[in-house]
Amino acid sequence: MEYKHPWIPMTKATEKEMLESIGKKSLEELFSNIPEKFKLSRDLEIPRSHSEIEVTRRIQELAGKNRPADTGRVFLGSGIGMHYVPALVPALAGRSEFLTSYTSYQAEVSQGMLQTLFEYQSLLAEILEIDVVNSSMYDMATAVAEAARMTVRVKKQRSRFLVPGTINPEHYNVIHTYTEPADIEIERIEYDKKTGLMSLSDLESKIDDLVAGVYLENPSHLGFIETQVDEIRRIVHDNGALLVAGVDILSLGLIRPPGDYGADIVVAEGQHLGSPMTFGGPLLGIFGCRNDRKLIYQMPGRLVGMTRTKEEPYEDGYVLTLSPREQHIRREKATSNICSNQALAAVTAAIYMALIGPTGLKQVGETIAYNSNYTAKMLDKIPGVQAPLIGEYIWKEFVVQFGSGITVKDIHEGLLERGLHGGRILTDEFPAFGESMLFCVTEVHSKETIDELIQAVEDIVSQGGAK
Repeated sequence: MEYKHPWIPMTKATEKEMLESIGKKSLEELFSNIPEKFKLSRDLEIPRSHSEIEVTRRIQELAGKNRPADTGRVFLGSGIGMHYVPALVPALAGRSEFLTSYTSYQAEVSQGMLQTLFEYQSLLAEILEIDVVNSSMYDMATAVAEAARMTVRVKKQRSRFLVPGTINPEHYNVIHTYTEPADIEIERIEYDKKTGLMSLSDLESKIDDLVAGVYLENPSHLGFIETQVDEIRRIVHDNGALLVAGVDILSLGLIRPPGDYGADIVVAEGQHLGSPMTFGGPLLGIFGCRNDRKLIYQMPGRLVGMTRTKEEPYEDGYVLTLSPREQHIRREKATSNICSNQALAAVTAAIYMALIGPTGLKQVGETIAYNSNYTAKMLDKIPGVQAPLIGEYIWKEFVVQFGSGITVKDIHEGLLERGLHGGRILTDEFPAFGESMLFCVTEVHSKETIDELIQAVEDIVSQGGAK
């Protein structure tokens, strides 16, 4: 009886038929063009098969070496935040109606998903004080990159896009990847080395009739609050360019929403809204714009709309109002090739926002503001430590600089030995900051853990490094 491999659906008869169809007599003849020195002349060293219980034990053994990140002992952020996720959020978002839903191409059988995404758009439009929000993008980095391309499509004959000098380096790289094929020039705007604020004089010197858009972040990647939003908007609009604002949704319970200070396009990261920080994903790109037809028609991603029957009894219906992807009718005029995007993450965000409401949003923002400012203030009291290094007003993240011969590697390793994870090391990305870290403090960090972090840093600094 012919041997059949349990995992490979290939029989000798099938193999013979395939070889004959291409004029080969054997597998050796098929691979004869491969030099002998590259061929393995022995059997593969594959371990024996294991039973299910043996595999489970091995996985549990390996997993037991991990340190969970949701214990409030991780201070790593840089755009991806450790936030509390109420139990109701994954319970609802994980229902099969949402979990197994695909892109809502056929409205007749997708009313539930379409209505949920419509609610997602509506909630964010209210929080951002912007007219239109799409549904949705991959992450904030690609949202900013898509915004840069959108400004050039709207402002024809213009091919430059300005970004703040304090922008997240990873976001900058993604923007460059998206814009280089479109011949869009990206240029950084200088910033005040003490306050971090965008240099208005440098902005005015660089903005001209070739600049399609200017990007500002508030709060910034480095955590400080940009207090010149009105002045920046005036300069940008006076020169006929579009203002793109990047924000943190959870900060909007405390600081002005981008629509209030005249942003034309708004982008944000939605991971903070109910999605866990699982090795950097899944992320969610939030994208919105003013109610201007020229902007809406050039917006990437999908837009869910609501309609109603003309006669009683009135019934609501939902449909994909805007589908600018090339797979649809747009073809070569498509504004984006974003497809499945992050619909499940958008559903999660909608559930999170509906659950906490405006009062909860404000409370979360206040808690983060208190925790981060308290941490920075106490770290700044340690000799040889400056916090925040840059910015007068901070929210959630802040830069800490270490002096007295202490390196960030010393701090990083010393904190790990104490079961704490420090901030993102900035020495390569922002060499002007010296030995520095970007710490992220949110509502999940208790005062006890924060005090433990402060004491640990003080001990490491006083001892001259990790011990």
